[in-house]
Amino acid sequence: MSTEPIQHFVEQLNAEFARDMRGPNVLALLEDYVAKHDDWRRFAMFREDGTRYSRNLVERNDAYELLVLCWGPGQTSPIHNHEGQNCWMAILEGAIEEVYYRFPDGSGSPLAQVGEPTTYRAGQAGYISDEIALHLIRPAGEAPAVSLHLYSRPFDKCNLYCPETGEVTLCRLGYHSRHGELVPA
Repeated sequence: MSTEPIQHFVEQLNAEFARDMRGPNVLALLEDYVAKHDDWRRFAMFREDGTRYSRNLVERNDAYELLVLCWGPGQTSPIHNHEGQNCWMAILEGAIEEVYYRFPDGSGSPLAQVGEPTTYRAGQAGYISDEIALHLIRPAGEAPAVSLHLYSRPFDKCNLYCPETGEVTLCRLGYHSRHGELVPA
């Protein structure tokens, strides 16, 4: 058994999801890990070309997928869903802004933003599911940011939504790194 805090966190997640696939204690586990540890840094790999944010795999099993996402200034996720899975996010460094959108009504009209964007700072955590809304994520301000994302049940594709028309596009997801090693291009 590893003595790294992140490995202990993974073991806690394994036990939590074995007890209840809804993960009722996941938010507390995330907040506790983020408040006390920084061994996640070995997974935090930004893209050298700066073209988009990076998805860095920490752990993946049948119950969940744990990722460190690295965001450069101005990088934004598309508006997307989570394929029916639960999504928890904790901010490791910097600040992240989350914007909610209503699902498209099928009429070809623009997506409607729900409320004002929410800003999460280092140490804070949040939750979203498809029942709540679609969303996009981006760094708040001009500084880079790093976030930890946990999805109950992994997924390899999701829907992206055009903000102007609501048109849906299927997107295949990949990783910039796996377990601290860059994925060959």
